[in-house]
Amino acid sequence: MSKKRVVITGMGTVNPLGNNVAQTWQTILNKQSGITNITKFDTENLSVKIAGEVKDFDYTQYFEGDMLKKAKRMDSFCHYAVAAMAEAAEQSGIETVPNKERIGVTLGSGIGGLQVQHDNSTAMAMKGPRRVSPFYIPMSIGNMAAGVVSILYGLKGPNFSLQTACATANHSIATGTMLIQNDMADMIVAGGSEGALLDISIAGFGNMRALSTRNEDPLTASRPYDTDRDGFVLSEGAAVLILEDYEHAVKRNAPIIAEVLSCGMSGDAYDFVQPDPEGKGAFIAMREAMRLAQLNPEDLGYINTHGTSTPLGDIAEAEGVAKLLGSAVDKCYVGSTKSYHGHLLGATSGVEAVITSLAIQNGIIPANINIFNRDPKLPPILLPQDIIEKPIKAALSNSFGFGGHNSSLILGKV
Repeated sequence: MSKKRVVITGMGTVNPLGNNVAQTWQTILNKQSGITNITKFDTENLSVKIAGEVKDFDYTQYFEGDMLKKAKRMDSFCHYAVAAMAEAAEQSGIETVPNKERIGVTLGSGIGGLQVQHDNSTAMAMKGPRRVSPFYIPMSIGNMAAGVVSILYGLKGPNFSLQTACATANHSIATGTMLIQNDMADMIVAGGSEGALLDISIAGFGNMRALSTRNEDPLTASRPYDTDRDGFVLSEGAAVLILEDYEHAVKRNAPIIAEVLSCGMSGDAYDFVQPDPEGKGAFIAMREAMRLAQLNPEDLGYINTHGTSTPLGDIAEAEGVAKLLGSAVDKCYVGSTKSYHGHLLGATSGVEAVITSLAIQNGIIPANINIFNRDPKLPPILLPQDIIEKPIKAALSNSFGFGGHNSSLILGKV
């Protein structure tokens, strides 16, 4: 028996480019970066003073009644997830679907409630254990965004969270797809959310020398594949995609944005934080995605790479991409939208899945911004610096996480 087809019928996002899908896409079409100076906390003692902040966001508009009171105790990663879900739910019409037992949630976070953890640890250290909130545990655990979304919408299907660092959202989408394919659900709310933009995370990543210190020019700080890149830019936000059995979507006349064709996965088995320098793990994930989707390299029109703007990671991934494409390397456009929105950790691949879906739907390949001097060490991959209008049959979106967790999602035109 052939597997069920899985399509995307709703999308929502909150990220440095905008607080909804339309704003995000328009900012990319305008070739504008969302990176700014940090305003959420004092950076005087920090070497890094830039980030991708969510702007003009009011979580209270997404909650009401008793849940609004509870929302005050929630971490921002839950707030962002609920906001993204609200947009995706409206587009998909998920609330009108009668059987909520057939709708599940696979919504993850790479770090979870870091603000809640930070605040309560500080309170205990300064004032003792009695000052630790009784809501500390439930409001900080990484699965709570999935829990809150399911409660708000009454979704009683499979409900759990994955945590694979920066690959979290891709793995969540892949798992949601498999649940539908195996008839365990008709619809799945999938994606990732992250609210880990704090002084302690800036200090931690900064001390690893993983972050860009281009404080004087935030707009050009995230520059994947540029020879002068000096690290990634930490960001925050969320993205939710409503996955649905194709026949179920057609029967209820739901909007179909793109199809989830496959997701390849692998492990680097190499290092805690550094990628395999030859891109072996990345290549395996991409190769498996292509095999599962039954595609040839010439079928790919666009690859949205992990491309974080780190010296080692960008080269390793590019080598894997070139190996995957082979003789079709001059036919597929490659880019990294992190040059726009920075790195949202566990939410990143969700945001990139949204953008990649829009690229397919509109036949528009985003430009790579901030490539001023292409790294001469790169293989001959196509890195357009202007928007390309071209029909896209299929596109691949990569996301790799600390620990060597690799995921390659392939989306296609319906």
